[in-house]
Amino acid sequence: MNEQSRLRDSDRKVRVHLSAFDRTKFIFLFVGVYLILVWAALADNPLLSFSDGCIQISKSRWWLFALLGVEIVRQLHFLLSELLAPYHGFWQKYFAFSDRLIHRLSDWNRYRLSRVIKALLILVLIAVVLGAIYKETPVRALFLAPKALWSALPTIGQLIFAVFFILIQFFAMFWFLSRGGIDTYFPDDIRTRFSDVWGQDHVLARIRENLLFLESPQTIEEHGGYVPGGILLWGPPGTGKTLMAESMAGETGKPFVFVDPGAFNNMFMGVGVLKVKSLFRKLRKLALRYGGVVVFFDEADSLGNRGIAVGGTNSRSLSSALTTPCHGGEYFSSAAKDLLTRNYFANEKFVANTAMGAGGGGMGTLQALLTELSGLKKPRGFFNRIVRRTLGMRPKNPPKYRILVVMATNMPEALDEALLRPGRIDRMYRVGYPSKVGRVRTYEGYLAKVSHSLSREEIEKLATITPYATGATIKDTINEALIMAIRNGRTSITWTDVIKAKQLKDLGPAEDVEYIERERHAVAVHEACHGVMAYLVRTHMSIDLATIEKGSDYLGMVASIPPDDQFTRWRTEYEADILVSLASLAGERMFFNGDNSSGVSGDLESATTIASFMEGHWGMGSTISSHASNRRNEVGAPGGGKGKEDAAATIRMALADRIENNLSELLTRAEGILKENRSKVLSLAHALEIYKTISGEDVIAVMNGGAGPLVDGSPYLKSENIDAIERYHQSAVMAHAQHKKPDVEIPRFQ
Repeated sequence: MNEQSRLRDSDRKVRVHLSAFDRTKFIFLFVGVYLILVWAALADNPLLSFSDGCIQISKSRWWLFALLGVEIVRQLHFLLSELLAPYHGFWQKYFAFSDRLIHRLSDWNRYRLSRVIKALLILVLIAVVLGAIYKETPVRALFLAPKALWSALPTIGQLIFAVFFILIQFFAMFWFLSRGGIDTYFPDDIRTRFSDVWGQDHVLARIRENLLFLESPQTIEEHGGYVPGGILLWGPPGTGKTLMAESMAGETGKPFVFVDPGAFNNMFMGVGVLKVKSLFRKLRKLALRYGGVVVFFDEADSLGNRGIAVGGTNSRSLSSALTTPCHGGEYFSSAAKDLLTRNYFANEKFVANTAMGAGGGGMGTLQALLTELSGLKKPRGFFNRIVRRTLGMRPKNPPKYRILVVMATNMPEALDEALLRPGRIDRMYRVGYPSKVGRVRTYEGYLAKVSHSLSREEIEKLATITPYATGATIKDTINEALIMAIRNGRTSITWTDVIKAKQLKDLGPAEDVEYIERERHAVAVHEACHGVMAYLVRTHMSIDLATIEKGSDYLGMVASIPPDDQFTRWRTEYEADILVSLASLAGERMFFNGDNSSGVSGDLESATTIASFMEGHWGMGSTISSHASNRRNEVGAPGGGKGKEDAAATIRMALADRIENNLSELLTRAEGILKENRSKVLSLAHALEIYKTISGEDVIAVMNGGAGPLVDGSPYLKSENIDAIERYHQSAVMAHAQHKKPDVEIPRFQ
């Protein structure tokens, strides 16, 4: 489709149409002056009628009608030129010499000349009106005007004061509301350095580049580049994002401005915008005074977004939709990306979350922040903007403000796309969970601040058994261990203190309750089944601890940890996880004559969830297609209505059948493993009943007959001890069936 471009002035056949205001402004001006003169004549002579006053002014001020007539003729000429192309062409050919003469002047000179002529015309009309009022000549009346103005100053001053008093109240209210939520720390106030940030060396290495450009911007600007002015730090809570921002300011010796997450949330519309403007005025002043400034927006997702339009490829949303270890989606074509993105946006949960996040920063606050971050070079200062322009001088360009914007968030998907574009936020770094090496360094850093007796090997072991520990959790664990040591009359932390502190943080304090004997035995058998199965089939995880002490939301627990940092999971690993979950059901039925407790509900839920994803999402089942994709695309549901519902129900039933078959096969496999290791299950259950909580090393000691930190496993290798445990178990099973106390006491070995 070809559309015509806008015509140039030289190509026009008729004159450009004037607006209604430009066509009538001088006519109304002359009519207004005429009516004022008539009103002045009537005020001087009360006996004079309005018609006689009009006649009198018409005779004495005839030149007003002459000017009005000239203006009417001029506007008629313009109207004909706008409507009739021949008339406009004839005028341009023979009578447009005046326009050509005027256009020899520059645009700026013509503009100033027109303003002078209009000002003189208005001044003349004011002089005429004042002459009629004061009964003087227009020139003399013009000089008498200041005297009249001086006499009226008290009244005018009272009116101005009343107006300003009202305005000052509003200004004061909004000024006070726009305070708070922004804290400024000067260079001497910040003692944090990069050496205080542990476990995130790969992120710090990239951040050093930003600081280098902040200190020496000419290294990149002299080659035609620009200094990156924005950094986004995103990742789980407690990984050190705020600490990194503080260390940036400490390393550069620049002021550090901390913006509270709720700083821009206000009950009045517009206050957030004022806060943004006030913040960046302060940042510009600090940047000029100190040569740079670091501003940190904590929990930047509180700024919200303006909603996300469905359509087009959204890379962040696509990466969220395709949660595969190899950053799925990057190898797709644009058409495939578009299809996957639209399908993901069709998810009702995502749409609801997006709607809740939109506008979280307040009306106009986010837009004001985007404007300030865009780096628009606006002239600054009253003299520069107003006085120089009034004198016809070009305003000076503003200086280059060295402002490093750092934002931190746990939810980068909640941030507006416009906020993350290059030029505002130039670099985005993920501050994730520290690696094992990073955890070792973090433990060493916090342990160096206290007295301890942990060896290098114990610190490495501690880092191994805390795979997802952040800097905040490590600091809290060491502090809790110190409290335990002081409670026991010591000032030095031992390995036992650290382990107890870890258990306390992982499990919470145990409830002060005692199981009855038969229930204690049932819980111990339940957890022993988990422990034996985890030891035998789950090689990708190590047992951390096993307990039958009741907590706030559990009766017992076997906790496992990954021995190494691993970022992919395999089908055999998930099957092993399901076997560990189903071991409780298989074991209770085997050891309690086909009976089982309600305590297996959580295990069955976990096993079913994993099996569902294996069958419908991860390609680890009997089919290949993705159930989630089939559900979104309504595969097998042509048309709509009842057929569509029946097809969806058929898909769900087919998936449920495959999941049930998989779980049934794994349950049978779990039963076989437990039957082969019956004595090991009862031995581990006995150890749990005796010691309540044991470590993973103690579990291994029971299984192999070795020595653990708490449990000696050698007695469990003797057949007479196993027979004693079996007799106690049979007594507990009978007591369970008859709801009474077991007849046999739990055996104890030396």
